[in-house]
Amino acid sequence: MNSNLPQSSSSEGREDDDSSLSEFLASLIDYTPTIPDELVEHYLAKSGFQCPDVRLTRLVAVATQKFVAEVAGDALQHCKARQAQIPKDKRDRQQKERRLVMTMEDLSKALREYGVNIRHQEYFADSPSTGMDPATRDE
Repeated sequence: MNSNLPQSSSSEGREDDDSSLSEFLASLIDYTPTIPDELVEHYLAKSGFQCPDVRLTRLVAVATQKFVAEVAGDALQHCKARQAQIPKDKRDRQQKERRLVMTMEDLSKALREYGVNIRHQEYFADSPSTGMDPATRDE
């Protein structure tokens, strides 16, 4: 029984992974992500992380872009499911418009699947002056 065989195949696999990773990181130099480098650098610095390598910044941008796209897709599915539950007479009217209206509820459900919990504020004002002293309103 040769115990070197599994080790050599695992080291070959590791070399393949390393070369694939190197190629991917090299491709990020020429890639312009949807999320600007400056924005990613700002939030990375705000969280205490700084790296002069633009490839890492773009890797974070690509991962963020993928996350946002997945959340948006899931929210769209929640929106479609919610609108499918609307009574038939109202749904027929809405299908003529062929418009989907995504709500915060749809987005909240999608984000909850990824471990992000959003709570609405307890109080929403109709206008900025709601709740102000009547003498100080500019209406």
